[in-house]
Amino acid sequence: MTNPAPDSIAPSLAFLEQLAHEAVSTLPDPFREPATHIRLRVEEFPADEMLEELGIDDAFDLTGLYDGIPLTEKSTADQMTRPDVVWLFRRPILDEWAERGNVSIQELVTHVVIHEIAHHFGWSDEDISAIDPWWE
Repeated sequence: MTNPAPDSIAPSLAFLEQLAHEAVSTLPDPFREPATHIRLRVEEFPADEMLEELGIDDAFDLTGLYDGIPLTEKSTADQMTRPDVVWLFRRPILDEWAERGNVSIQELVTHVVIHEIAHHFGWSDEDISAIDPWWE
C-alpha cells in the first residue's frame, strides 16, 4: 500500500492551529501585540452549547467564533475571569475549503482568524464585511 500524497491528507488540528498563529503574526503593528493575548483553540466541531446559544442548527455552519469581551467594552475595573478565545472548527473549515476549491487552507484559516479577531477589537459583522468582501 502506498502512502497518500501529502496534499491529499486533511490538515490536522495542530496544523490549523499553526496556521492560525501565523495569521496573528502577520497582523499590522497596532493589532498584532493585542491579538497575541487572545487564546487560539482548534476543535473538530463547536460544542452543542455554542450552537444552541447562537441558534445554529448545523455545526458545519460555524467555522470560527470569538468568545470574550471586545476591547471596546472592557474596563480597567473588570475582573478577568477567563481569557478571550478565538475558536476555529476544523471540520467546518475543511468542508468550506473543499466546497470553495479556489482558496488555500492557509487563506481560509487566515480569513477566519482575522474575522474573529476583528470582533475582539469591537468590529461588527457589518463592519468586517464592508472591508472584507470574502463572502461575495
